[in-house]
Amino acid sequence: MTGDAQASDSLLARSAAAGDDRAFAVLVGRHKDGLYRLLRRYTGDADEAYEAVHEAFIAAWSALKRYDPQRPFGAWLRTIAINKARDRGRRMVVRRVIFGSGGLDDGEALNAPDMSASAEAIVLEDEQAMRLDRAVARLPATLKEPLLLTAFEGLSQQDAAQILGVSIKTIETRVYRARKLLAEQLDTDMRPSAR
Repeated sequence: MTGDAQASDSLLARSAAAGDDRAFAVLVGRHKDGLYRLLRRYTGDADEAYEAVHEAFIAAWSALKRYDPQRPFGAWLRTIAINKARDRGRRMVVRRVIFGSGGLDDGEALNAPDMSASAEAIVLEDEQAMRLDRAVARLPATLKEPLLLTAFEGLSQQDAAQILGVSIKTIETRVYRARKLLAEQLDTDMRPSAR
């Protein structure tokens, strides 16, 4: 069964809960990139996102026996991942208070650029993407989470509400507020600073 790449997530999760390591490896393969993208935007830091994804899969492995196969596995996994990112964020705040802020940017290498585009266009596109990532990372968690799940991950408001444990109306309101705040932040970032 684990050799079948078409097996459903819930079937693979049940097999993994019964001790099938290969079934869990298939689940990891299916979901790791999406979780990383979600947490990269959530944290604004490549290394923190990588670590949070790793912790999320460890926690998911440990909690497989409690997974409800009636619930989409991806939504269950995103809930765990967001909780792990929140935990890491709280620990990071404590570290900054205790040890001071390092202020170092992450050393993530940029993706290979499209060689057909001009160098100026590539730089501008990279700057815009980094500006967006920084602005999203600065949003309060209550606004960032619904925005990431709906706008960046493509989930419905209903799915996002289920993952975050809030009402659909709350998701709708928070996404609206997040987009408004994000637009304001990006507008402020684009203005030339008066010196």
